[in-house]
Amino acid sequence: MKESGALCVHHPITTEQILPTEYQETAPVTLIAPPAGRVEEGLVVNKRIQMLENPILELVLETAAYISVSFILLLAGKMVFDLSHRKINPRQELVKKDNLAFAISNLGYYIGLLIVLGGAILGPSNGLLADLVDIVNFSLLAIALLNISAWVNDRFILRKFSIHKEIFVDQNVGTGVVHAANYIASGFIIFGAVYGEGSIFLLDIKMGTTLSGMVMALIFWLIGQILLLLTSLVYNRMLPYDIHDHIERDNIAVGIGYAGAIIAMGILISQGTGGEFFNWNDHLLKILVEVSIGLILLPLARWITDKILLPGEKITDEIINQEKPNIGASMIEAFAYIGSAVLIIWCI
Repeated sequence: MKESGALCVHHPITTEQILPTEYQETAPVTLIAPPAGRVEEGLVVNKRIQMLENPILELVLETAAYISVSFILLLAGKMVFDLSHRKINPRQELVKKDNLAFAISNLGYYIGLLIVLGGAILGPSNGLLADLVDIVNFSLLAIALLNISAWVNDRFILRKFSIHKEIFVDQNVGTGVVHAANYIASGFIIFGAVYGEGSIFLLDIKMGTTLSGMVMALIFWLIGQILLLLTSLVYNRMLPYDIHDHIERDNIAVGIGYAGAIIAMGILISQGTGGEFFNWNDHLLKILVEVSIGLILLPLARWITDKILLPGEKITDEIINQEKPNIGASMIEAFAYIGSAVLIIWCI
């Protein structure tokens, strides 16, 4: 080793300097060189070990594994959608008919699918193999729940008319927007249900109660879905006009505003159901607080739209009380809902 300010001089080392005095005559030192082939094999093994221990290479390989599995799961999500909508020909609707309502609805499904996969992928690592197994299991569960959520929402949130007729026969863009919002809001709820600290799909011990990660995800999804349905009903009662009636009459502006409210509630419910689980009392209280904030948020955000974002105008007049509904005003209303929800979860 070279030290600063000194010259390093190498001297020959003798056996007298290595062995104690009593062994110097009786224990001659003999150095045996290993065969050349074994030296080369050892060097190759060492290089392989160094490659495996290279943090950059390890990161690249793990990232490639996660991305490959994610794309396979996206394909699985598409296959599930196609199987559950066998009567629909996406290519014909998008290319031949130029069906904008279906295009928006279908886009909402893929956004929701991406969100639920994020819930399965994100979180602390338990090792590459264990992570991949849990990602696949939770993602398949999340894909199933996303499609079930869409079926439930179709029968409750837009229950007064046939969604299939509005999207595929009438090509009602307002209905397509709300349908897309249902997928996205459900995606956020499922994200919160499957995302947690160290959740394991088959077995997870939570505060003395042994439950599988799958069961926990199902419970929180069910709670979130019920709350989404309830808050959508409250929002409809809060407005001075009937949402279903105006959407059925092809009022795109009403659909956009309603979609913003649905997505905002999905974000807040996801914040309540997600995160680390400590005990049922605290977690249910957390969900109740988030939903209560959301119910206060909806009329407050609408008031903000009137007074700050559209000063001197009333959002209701712009959306329903004129011959051509103001789509731009409804987009500002939707932004007020979603933006307020995002600010709230950042602040809590």
